[in-house]
Amino acid sequence: MSILRAEIGIDLGTVNVVVYVRGKGIVIQEPSVVAILSGADEVIEVGEEARQMYGRTPDVIEVARPVREGVIADYQITQRMLAYFLRRARGFTLFPPRVVVSVPYGVTSVERRAVREAALEAGAGEAYLIREPLAAALGAGLPVDTPTGNMVVDIGGGTAEAAVISMNGIVVANSVRIGGVKLDLAIQSYIRRKYNLAIGEPTAEEIKIRIGSALPLDEELFMEVQGRDQVTGLPQTIEVSSNEITEAMMEPLAQIAACIKSVLERTPPELASDIIDRGIALTGGTAQLRRLDEFITQQMGVPAYVADAPTLCVALGTGRALENLDVLKRTEFAIP
Repeated sequence: MSILRAEIGIDLGTVNVVVYVRGKGIVIQEPSVVAILSGADEVIEVGEEARQMYGRTPDVIEVARPVREGVIADYQITQRMLAYFLRRARGFTLFPPRVVVSVPYGVTSVERRAVREAALEAGAGEAYLIREPLAAALGAGLPVDTPTGNMVVDIGGGTAEAAVISMNGIVVANSVRIGGVKLDLAIQSYIRRKYNLAIGEPTAEEIKIRIGSALPLDEELFMEVQGRDQVTGLPQTIEVSSNEITEAMMEPLAQIAACIKSVLERTPPELASDIIDRGIALTGGTAQLRRLDEFITQQMGVPAYVADAPTLCVALGTGRALENLDVLKRTEFAIP
């Protein structure tokens, strides 16, 4: 990193913010959660400390996710969160940093502008945007600069995006606003319906991580879950199985599969044959769900595999974009 100006790549996710600094690598990986003092509009905590407060605060403290489904839901809070992470990442440099921020493929021009302006107001000297599927492919090490078909499916907290990439550009892509958060909500809803038990989002996420699977497991896993009985209003403990959680997540997973299928159906034949040979790379935090690669392989008839360090691929890709700004400006940076 230059002492004059830092070059920073940011994966601004629904669930996590991952920050890459050129010359240092990944320097920050924290939840995109902010705790605010209601009324005073004062930020108390950002990141992991704020996440631990989720669902556990008095009325005077509001814990918010300012990024929803991959886009800015609360501009002011996002800008403060970005400023906090940029300050930590840039260190002692003379000039404002050059920043590349990832945005979902399906965002509108208004949403793109909001991200860029938030980055500039947070302290960036220059702000560029890169679409998440291309950043994920760069971070996963796919040969995106060659005239061959590379398919990446990036499934994060708020969105699932499938894209075919060739010559540093996206040839065909589709995006649905379904990701890890929707899977958590599906688990909450299922447990409420089946057991009359109300559980919070953090508990649903823990269930998904500990026993969740996209396909039934050969050896079922079980987990005790605590929540509030909706009939008596009292705390209660139940036991749920991995097969029940698979059933709970069936609908959102089917929608993700439909998104991938729509991209494959529109892929030019020459690139499609490359994808059959190379397979589909899965990136994003939700790609770590048990047997998701097998589920997608079954649904598509094309082999799918989880990329190395799937949660970091987009942030690493923003870092690679910093190294190839001139090349990517031709195909990717619609907004200078």
